[in-house]
Amino acid sequence: MASSALIWWEAARPKTLWAAVSPVFIGIALAIYSGGLHVLSASLALLGAIFIQIGTNYFNDLADFQKGADTGERKGPRRMVQAGLVTESGMRMATYLAFGLAIISGIYLVMRGGWPIVGIGFSSILFGLAYTGGRYSLAYLGIADGFVLIFFGPVAVAGTYFVQTLSWSPMVWFAGMAPGLLAVAILLVNNIRDREQDQVAGKKTVVVRMGRPFAQVLYGLCILGACSTSIILWQVFGAPVWILLSLLTLPLMFKTFRLLQSIPDEESSRMNPVLAMTARNLLFFSVLFSIGWIMGALG
Repeated sequence: MASSALIWWEAARPKTLWAAVSPVFIGIALAIYSGGLHVLSASLALLGAIFIQIGTNYFNDLADFQKGADTGERKGPRRMVQAGLVTESGMRMATYLAFGLAIISGIYLVMRGGWPIVGIGFSSILFGLAYTGGRYSLAYLGIADGFVLIFFGPVAVAGTYFVQTLSWSPMVWFAGMAPGLLAVAILLVNNIRDREQDQVAGKKTVVVRMGRPFAQVLYGLCILGACSTSIILWQVFGAPVWILLSLLTLPLMFKTFRLLQSIPDEESSRMNPVLAMTARNLLFFSVLFSIGWIMGALG
C-alpha cells in the first residue's frame, strides 16, 4: 500500500505543485491587504488549484506516453505509465478523480462568486487537458508558454482574490504577472532538458522551434520581469514598499540562471536540479511577495 501511494505521489510531481499554490498564496495576501480575507474561500481555492495541477500532471503522464514523447531515453524524472508502474486506464481514472475533486472544491466558490468562477474553473481544467491532450495540444504546438503565463499568473491570482472579495482591480491582475513569469521559467528548463526527445516526438516547444540560446534568454527575461513587477507595483500602483522583499530572491535566481547556462546539451539530465531550483525560486519569491502585502496591511 505504501509503495502504491508513493507511486501516485511521484506521478503527481510534487515539485511542480509550487507553481499552482504560489499564485494562490499571493491572491490570499492581496485579499488580506484589501481587508477582504475569506478563510473558507481561500482554503477551497488552494485545494482546487492543487487538484487541477495533479490532474494535469496525471494526464500529461498518460498523453506524453501515448504520443511517444516519453520513452526509455527520457532524461527527466520517471513517468509512471512509461515505466510500467501504472496502466493507461489507471492513469486515466486518476485524472478523472483529481479533476472531480477540483470541481467538488469549487462548488461553494461557484455559489459564492457566480459565473466568473465557473469560467475560471472550467477554462483551467480545459487548459490542463489541452496542454498535452488532443490532436492540437498546446505543448506540441509550442504555444503552452503563453497559457502557463496566463493561468499560473493573472488568472490564478485574480481568481483567488475574487472568490474572497468578490471584486478585482488592475493591480491584482498585474500582480499575477510575477508568478506567471516564473512558472514559464520552470517550463523552459523542462523543455531545454527534453529538447532532443521532444523534437523526435514532434513536440514543437519554444525550445525546439527557436533553440536553446533563445530559451535561455527568455528564462533570464522571465526572472527580470518578475522582479520588475514588484518595482512597478510599488512605483505605479502604490503597493506597499514591503513587497520589494521579493527582490531578495534575485541572487538565487541569478545563480540558477548561471547553472542553467553552464550545463552542456549532452549532459541534459543535470537539468533536473535546475528545474527544482527554479520551482524553489518561485516559492521563495511568492512567499516574500505575499509577506510584503501582509506587512503593508499591518501598517
